[in-house]
Amino acid sequence: MKDETMRMLRGSVSDRVLAAMGRVPRELFVPRGIRGSAYEDRPLPIGEGQTISAPHMVAIMCDVLDIGEGMRVLDVGTGSGYHAAVMAELVGPEGHVYSIERITQLAVFAKENLTAAGVKNVTVLEGDGSRGLPEYAPYDRINVAATAPKIPEPLKEQLKVGGKLVIPVGSCYQELVLVERMKEGYELEHHGGVVFVPLLGDYGFEM
Repeated sequence: MKDETMRMLRGSVSDRVLAAMGRVPRELFVPRGIRGSAYEDRPLPIGEGQTISAPHMVAIMCDVLDIGEGMRVLDVGTGSGYHAAVMAELVGPEGHVYSIERITQLAVFAKENLTAAGVKNVTVLEGDGSRGLPEYAPYDRINVAATAPKIPEPLKEQLKVGGKLVIPVGSCYQELVLVERMKEGYELEHHGGVVFVPLLGDYGFEM
């Protein structure tokens, strides 16, 4: 199933993203009872009402962000840690991923999974992801794996000039939006409809 997923994605995203995904054992990032489904191209439940995104969505978001080696990345919505692990492969040993999760049990789960997978350049912290992590800003890239009613201002402000943010936006209809910070203002690109769990917090949906 892993090879089938990679073949399906080939040509739609960069080979570099596919190579990074191929190095991350996705089965380590899902609950033991459903590891046989780890490479199916669909979201899977990871507990606490949350999901691990489908492989194609992880690939698309990483591809759109154009993550380079040595970058500092903020990951909002750690979940099981899989998306952070793929981005850690993309930034390489000289880069770092700071990942924030609001649910304690998932933050613990993600840390265990990342350790099991041998990922050393991801820091998982617990908190309100809609506020970002200003203590480690500015970031080259920001990935948000939950939909917001609008793009949170703190996340935009924590981008470097030339930095990029990808985030689902909307409630009934969600759209994947890429934000690039320019010297003056921001530029937006729209990348089609998506379905994500809501981003809860001060700059997201009300809890």
